[in-house]
Amino acid sequence: MPLIYIILINYNGYKDTIECVNSLKKINYNNYRVLIVDNASMNDSLEILKRTLKDCIIIESKKNLGFAGGNNLAIKYALDNNADYILLLNNDTLVEHNFLENMLCSFSKDSSIGLVGCKIMYYPERNIIWYGGGYVDWFKFTGIHYEMGKADVKCDAEKEINFMTGCSMLIKRDVFEKVGLLSEEYFMYYEDVDFCVRVNDAGYKIWYNPNAVIYHKIGLSAGGEESPFSIKWCTRNRILFMNKYKNKVSKAEFIFSRLFFYVTRIIRYFQYKFQGRSDKAKAIIDGIKEVRSTIL
Repeated sequence: MPLIYIILINYNGYKDTIECVNSLKKINYNNYRVLIVDNASMNDSLEILKRTLKDCIIIESKKNLGFAGGNNLAIKYALDNNADYILLLNNDTLVEHNFLENMLCSFSKDSSIGLVGCKIMYYPERNIIWYGGGYVDWFKFTGIHYEMGKADVKCDAEKEINFMTGCSMLIKRDVFEKVGLLSEEYFMYYEDVDFCVRVNDAGYKIWYNPNAVIYHKIGLSAGGEESPFSIKWCTRNRILFMNKYKNKVSKAEFIFSRLFFYVTRIIRYFQYKFQGRSDKAKAIIDGIKEVRSTIL
C-alpha cells in the first residue's frame, strides 16, 4: 500500500484545518500521513493545531511563504521521508470517505499519468460543481474549470485533462524528481496552472476522476474569490504566466491576448470604482505595479 503524504497549508485558519483533518480521519485508506505547514499565522493557530492535532506532523514556517512556498516546504519533507505520492489539499475542504482511494486507483490506468484530480463541489451547497476537470485557455492564459456552477452530473466519466486546480491534486513522486517543485515566483494563484503546463511538457498525463469527491469552502482563507487580495495576486500572476509561456502561441496571438487582458482590466477597474469598491480597483493597479517592468 503506497505511502501518501497529505499536505495542508494553514494561515490563520485553524478551525478549517481541524475540520479538514477530522474529515480525513474518516477515509477508507490507511497508509497516509497528514503534514500541516503553518505559514506564519498572525493568530494562535500554531499553538492550537499542536495541541489539537497531535497525530499530525506540523511544520512551522517563520515567514509566510505563500501557497507555493508553503507546499514546497512540506513536499521536501515528504520526499525525504519516503513518500510514494503527495496530495496537495486546501485546508478549507471536506472529503468523502473514498476520495483518496479512488484517486489512487486512477494511476493504474496508464503508467504515464503523473497527476490525478477529483471532482470539487461548493460547500455548503454540496450539489453544485466548482471544479469538474479543467483546461488551460491559451487565449486568456489561465486555467478554466469545466462545469463550474452547474448541478452535479453523476454519470460523467474519468478523462485526461491539462489543468488541475491546486485545491486538490495527487502527485506521483517521480513527477517532482523530473519536473521540480511549485514555482514560488507566483506566491499564491497560478502556481497550479504553471505546474500543470510543466508536467504536460515533461510527458506526463493529467487525469480527472469524478468518482473522487471533496467539498470546498471557496476562498475563505483569502477573503473570497473576489477579495482585493485575490484580485491583486491573480492580476500580477496572470501577467507573469503570460510572459513565461508566450511561446505557446504565435506572436500575433500573444499581442492580441495581452491587449485583451489589459482592456478587460481597465473595464473592471472602472466597474469597481462605479460600485464604490475602490479597494478592488486599487488591487488591480497594485497587481500590475508589481510586474510593471514586464508589461511591454
